[in-house]
Amino acid sequence: MKKLQTTLLYLLLSIWMGVQAQDMKPVYLDNTKTMEQRVEDALSRMTLDEKVALCHAQSKFSSHGVPRLGIPEIWMSDGPHGVREEIDWDSWGAVGWTNDSCMAYPALTCLAATFNPKLSHAYGGAIGEEARYRKKDILLGPGVNIYRTPMNGRNFEYLGEDPYLASQMVVPYIQGVQQNGVSACVKHFALNNQEEWRGHINVNVSDRALHEIYLPAFKAAVEEGKVWSVMGSYNQLRGQHCCHNDLLLNKILKTDWNFDGVVVTDWGGAHDTKQAALNGLDIEMGSYTNGLTSESKFTYDDYYLAKPFLALLKNGEIPVSVLDDKARRILRLIFRTNMAVNRPFGRFVCDEHSETARRVAEEGIVLLKNDKQILPIVPGEYNRIAVIGENATRSLTKGGGSSELKVKYEISPLEGLQKMYGAGKIVYSKGYSSGPSAYGVEIPSAENQDDLFNAAIETSKNAEIVFFIGGLNKNHHQDCEGGDRLSYNLPFNQDKLIQEILKVNKNVVVVLASGNAVAMPWVNDVPAIVQSWYLGSEAGNALTNVLSGVVNPSGKLPFSFPKKLEDNGANSFGREAYPGDSINEYYKEDILVGYRWYDTKKIAPQFPFGFGLSYTTFEYGKIATDKKNYTPDETIHVSFTLKNTGKVDGAEAVQVYASQPKASVVRPVKELKAFSKVYLKADETKTVELEIKAKDMAYFDEKLQDWKLEKGEFVLSNAASAGQVKSNVKIQIK
Repeated sequence: MKKLQTTLLYLLLSIWMGVQAQDMKPVYLDNTKTMEQRVEDALSRMTLDEKVALCHAQSKFSSHGVPRLGIPEIWMSDGPHGVREEIDWDSWGAVGWTNDSCMAYPALTCLAATFNPKLSHAYGGAIGEEARYRKKDILLGPGVNIYRTPMNGRNFEYLGEDPYLASQMVVPYIQGVQQNGVSACVKHFALNNQEEWRGHINVNVSDRALHEIYLPAFKAAVEEGKVWSVMGSYNQLRGQHCCHNDLLLNKILKTDWNFDGVVVTDWGGAHDTKQAALNGLDIEMGSYTNGLTSESKFTYDDYYLAKPFLALLKNGEIPVSVLDDKARRILRLIFRTNMAVNRPFGRFVCDEHSETARRVAEEGIVLLKNDKQILPIVPGEYNRIAVIGENATRSLTKGGGSSELKVKYEISPLEGLQKMYGAGKIVYSKGYSSGPSAYGVEIPSAENQDDLFNAAIETSKNAEIVFFIGGLNKNHHQDCEGGDRLSYNLPFNQDKLIQEILKVNKNVVVVLASGNAVAMPWVNDVPAIVQSWYLGSEAGNALTNVLSGVVNPSGKLPFSFPKKLEDNGANSFGREAYPGDSINEYYKEDILVGYRWYDTKKIAPQFPFGFGLSYTTFEYGKIATDKKNYTPDETIHVSFTLKNTGKVDGAEAVQVYASQPKASVVRPVKELKAFSKVYLKADETKTVELEIKAKDMAYFDEKLQDWKLEKGEFVLSNAASAGQVKSNVKIQIK
């Protein structure tokens, strides 16, 4: 009995001590408390200086925590196709670690081309695991700026020309990243649609185009994806830099959309202390500094949101409530990431990540042309195969600016082809040389271009079939941050090379690696064209699986390919509309971006938005709706049959467009409102069922400054692309 009493006494004492310890534990460290309780408690314990310190960088890729309270700093990394190598504390140089070689995932243009939101979630989950393993708190991506012109050097990082497609693809990516306790950072908010003069160009755009075209993907990222951070853009909108723009950040993002996360500058995107403080910026990164030493003329403490901000707070020019809002948001981000409950540990360059990268690449590759079914080419069909083009062997994970990656491995197209068809059957000739990658400058190749050209012709002459693997790369003035393209044609004399190869061998498959549309003066002469994007670490395996028929291609174009540059809306109005006069730029095409322009102006593109061939064929049934009359609050249920009428299994990205024949304002001929990736076995038929909210067919009324859905007739169409409408059905909106 005495032993039992002693045991009970110890038990009661332990419980009492635990309660006392819990009472003494600060609320901000107590994971049983709500997020907002923790935020407010931490905020109440901080000094003015500590709050200000949260608002600016302490190194190239980190910002302050609160050491006195045990609140950790925030570590960031460039993305969105892989976790960038470690960078020096105070320069852009690499630190030279041996454990920061990552998995390279396909560029986001390729992800968009999958038309597969489930795959987007897997992509986000995998890259989020890699960021978490590398102890990152913010992954600086994804990018959702709209593809306005094929000249934009950074289009390869974005999700195409259509706001609905971008919205549907960005939400699962964000959710996949953030399930790992790592914040996605959707960028660049907003209207960063070119690299030329990006740091200051003032964009003049209508409210309607802003809300209908350029903001929907950001809105979806915030309201549906619940993204934890947003990066501002370099350019100006209506005379204010977007990293501290009252309209974009205070009114739209934080008020209209109720964003509760953190706004981060693009690196060097802040320009003024008062505007940064009052116009919605939370963390300032990348403003110029030459170090933290005593000799330095400008340090991290001299940032706009550092000492100058503190001085304005102390003299009362800026209320402390402004600072407290920023600090709350930053603390909330910290509690969601590096102080989160049950935060997972992540994984790095594993078999599962390789599989995800390969699947995205395979589903994103687009078959643009396949005359006489020259593809697929099964092993054993040819004994002498010529592979021509620098991109067959060049690393395409390097270059491009901030998206450059240091990869654990990268399978080149040539390696993949040799593995599939046998190295002894393949002869490689480079054909042209672009020179090494270097940010902001073009370095010409030291190789003799004439010799390379002539050798490629000779190699092609003696082959049974030619794989020309070219396109763009990530050099300056191609697909690269910091500079737009200078020509719509392929660089390095590739167009002439293809045409000369065709004179000696008609059996040519052109494979284009790029994140942009390109001119195709040879389009009618080559039997097959494949758009392969930048495919990442698994490039060679994915491409060869598609070329050989191991995988049936199912990618669809996320943007239109114009026949000539002047056919594109932004480029049709001259320099005033793109790239501007170095001070102002006017979006004269307004809401008619991409296929909206080609449809409305009746200009035939080379290849339309949503286009992509397969090794099988599909038959679309007539589209139908569950009823004919709808109120604005109702959901329209759309259905039609889809049959695989070929002999091989395949997938089709079906699309549904909406139009309003009689509207009080100019409206596009049609707009994408639903899509689905449908997998069918040979001879299989499925009923496709999709939903469209009636209110999503509204337009933005500039007088009301709100969305307006007019009553009347609307037409819904099922389609294989923007240029291949299969059938229509009419409905009425009450």
